[in-house]
Amino acid sequence: MKNLWDQKTASRLEKNPLQLRVFSSQLLGLDSDLVLHGGGNTSVKLRETNIFGEEEDILYVKGSGRNLATIDIEGFTPLRMTHMNKLAELAHISDTMMVREQQLAMTNPDAPSPSVEALLHSIIPFSWIDHTHADAVVTLTNTPKGDKLVQDVYGDSMLIIPYVMPGFKLARKVYEITQKVDWQQYEGMILLNHGIISFGAEAHESYERMINAVTLAEKFLKKYSSMQKNNIKKKAPALNQETLSTLARIRKKVSIIRGAASLARLNNSPEAQFFSSLPNVKNISTRGPITSDHLIRTKPAPVYLNQKNVEKSIEDFASKYEAYFDRHTNRKQTRLDSAPRWGVWPEQGIVSFGRNPDETEIISDIAMHTAKAIQRAENINSVNYRGWKPISEDHIFEAEYWELQQAKLKTEFQPPEFEGKIAVVTGAASGIGLACAEHFSQLGAAVAGLDINPEINNILSEHTNSGSTHILGIQCDVTEKHAVAKAVAKTVQCFGGIDILVLNAGTFPAGQTIEEIEDETWNKSLKTNLTAPQQLLQSCVPFLKEGIDPSVVFIASRNVPAPGPGASAYSVPKAGQTQLARIAALELGKYGIRVNIIHPDCVYDTGLWTSKALERSARRYGLTVEEYKSRNILKTDVKTIEVARMVCAMAGSVFAKTTGAQIPIDGGNERVI
Repeated sequence: MKNLWDQKTASRLEKNPLQLRVFSSQLLGLDSDLVLHGGGNTSVKLRETNIFGEEEDILYVKGSGRNLATIDIEGFTPLRMTHMNKLAELAHISDTMMVREQQLAMTNPDAPSPSVEALLHSIIPFSWIDHTHADAVVTLTNTPKGDKLVQDVYGDSMLIIPYVMPGFKLARKVYEITQKVDWQQYEGMILLNHGIISFGAEAHESYERMINAVTLAEKFLKKYSSMQKNNIKKKAPALNQETLSTLARIRKKVSIIRGAASLARLNNSPEAQFFSSLPNVKNISTRGPITSDHLIRTKPAPVYLNQKNVEKSIEDFASKYEAYFDRHTNRKQTRLDSAPRWGVWPEQGIVSFGRNPDETEIISDIAMHTAKAIQRAENINSVNYRGWKPISEDHIFEAEYWELQQAKLKTEFQPPEFEGKIAVVTGAASGIGLACAEHFSQLGAAVAGLDINPEINNILSEHTNSGSTHILGIQCDVTEKHAVAKAVAKTVQCFGGIDILVLNAGTFPAGQTIEEIEDETWNKSLKTNLTAPQQLLQSCVPFLKEGIDPSVVFIASRNVPAPGPGASAYSVPKAGQTQLARIAALELGKYGIRVNIIHPDCVYDTGLWTSKALERSARRYGLTVEEYKSRNILKTDVKTIEVARMVCAMAGSVFAKTTGAQIPIDGGNERVI
């Protein structure tokens, strides 16, 4: 464990303890082996003067759910110690009541809700406290004799606390154990099956005690536990069509059981493949989570995906989860959905399931850290200590169905329309395609944008304000069949399937009469505007068949129902594309795949409509550019975002019972009408 402490930076911050608290908290948050995605918490106790001129002791503790890696001063919640100390003296209160009382202790009502472990921090009589779920430490405790193993590693330098449900129970347990303890004898405490706490009179003292303690655990595991690295492949192989199709089926079954569209991300890294290929992986991976803090993300265990029938594996998982709930419920809890959150796929790797890309990535990270911890525990070179043994099923249920988590079910907000859905958009670097990618992303979809522009990924990230988990920009020449197949495969591996296909990429050749048109112009337009969408649709159909409410939208043109002179090289392929879409609607309807066509016109905020193109088109009709731009019935132009909204509507619930339709979005055209 690397010590990242920078004394020069710390010295500059000493006059502002809260800034120093932010600094040392971020150091902990930077290491995923210490905390993951909002885990862990830190605090500092300060003496402050209130508005009445009275001095009072204040506990600044990390706000609930805040990320230590990015936390700032506003992420800490100030609590009056007098109130917190009285809470600690109570023999029993519910966690709901504890949270309410902690909120009453806040000196700033605009601060975030305090960590549920704030009461524990108030009990520990040190100014600086750090708490992490360090993988190495939790691995030691998640063994058959974890308490003895921890004692062997740390001797008398650490208080050892038996596993107790986080919240008031844990705080009260520590309060009772430490009534006659000389705190100065200890550098921290090990919370069995949970994590580690360090403390000190100064920020650097608490931080360095944390780093040193975790380093001891890591050194023990390095010395007494082998990971069999020699058997791990150097590089993950490319996925074949059968594997990708199976992944899409896995994702569909999980989505059905969850009752909502979910993404499925396959991690087929050498480490993930090695773990999934262990002979006893089904047994060891399903014993329980690395800590109870991860349950809300991962459920008690992954699904083991039997190669012969992955759908039945998921159904069996759901049945077992329901039986687990029935065994432990007091009939006051509301059962959560019975779908898995991650899965072990033998020989292939680890699959993570989430409602959105962020959730999916978080689960993927936790799953990989869990796999590493399991292997370390299983490979300890001592019969007395070897083996993965997390908390009992009773404790797992208690943590998963915690009253505070149950309360959240009553306040869940309506998710975006396309959350959990996967959209593929071609020509996504500009114009209508970019607007579609942006709008789908805003409505919750995971988007794969294809474009020949090598800057496609940067363009999408910039315009959608999304991280790399939400948007997948793929440089792809859609006229190249091999490139299209690779782009589709990359999309499926990243997100788990395809639900929506927007065929937008195209070219608008210079206007020429039939007599004048050159072979190269004609052939290029046919290849880009007709053959390319046919090839991409063909590649996507196997995955659309496994999609959730699958839909295809062709971006054709007003030139199809109302062609103009000098545009045969553009209009004819677009007419063929429309006919292709109509036939696709007939063929794919039995699979529940809707296929519709949009005919835009007067969309002048795209790269196609250069000043020269406008002048050329206006001249053909004997009009000025301004007259040409307002030649429709509504005397208005059409914006790319307006086309994008129509595309999203066609792919969504509004048009759920419509297929084979041709919808104009052109401001009204007399010849079309």
